[in-house]
Amino acid sequence: MKLIVAGSTGFVATEIIRQAIRNPAITSIIALARRETVLDNGVDTSKLKSVICDDFINYSEEVKKELAGADACIWTIAVTPSQLKSMTLEEVNKICYDYTVTGIETMSQLASKEKPFRFIYISGENGERDQTKKPFIMGDYALIRGKAESYVLNYAKDSKGAVVACCAKSGLIDAPGRMTFAKSMLMAVVRAVVGLGKVQVSEIAATLINEAVNGIGKDTLLNEDLVRIGSGLLESQKTL
Repeated sequence: MKLIVAGSTGFVATEIIRQAIRNPAITSIIALARRETVLDNGVDTSKLKSVICDDFINYSEEVKKELAGADACIWTIAVTPSQLKSMTLEEVNKICYDYTVTGIETMSQLASKEKPFRFIYISGENGERDQTKKPFIMGDYALIRGKAESYVLNYAKDSKGAVVACCAKSGLIDAPGRMTFAKSMLMAVVRAVVGLGKVQVSEIAATLINEAVNGIGKDTLLNEDLVRIGSGLLESQKTL
């Protein structure tokens, strides 16, 4: 299968790509980002192609050509909570919502027609789909993330089977060994204050690759689903 990883230079996306490379069912990986996707030395990149996209609102014909015939996309492009202070609400909406809308519409039109196109959107645990309920903490951000979730799921529903979609509502994503002590402590404080769960980056990657390859089980995966499914998949891989 041909898999698109959108936002491929982020730490979640690079873990997805590393695991996808090891998955024999995935024969082609398109790493889509604003700059070249570079992995660690020693990683076999023979089935990986880095595709640079300068504009996620207007895809060039060259980029469209690379995306054509894909079977699935794992969409990781978003503004993280730590970036909110340096961005306007308009910029956040453009990246979290507008990019997502254009992405699913463009990719589904270019996708392989042999089976439904699978679009997996990584959102946040606090994303609020009901636009009349503004959360007390990061309210506007939560509404934008929830609005994007709703669009993705409704687009799939209206596609009459051409697209199937899933929203992964993750808590704080931990990457053991990749974070400083200070950042780890900050994450712990944020989790306690906001009440978010935690998932390992390896667990969310394993879960979403499984959804892309074997089919989407349900349209919303909560943080506890990501932990349960991902840890089980990783444990089973150890015995192979």
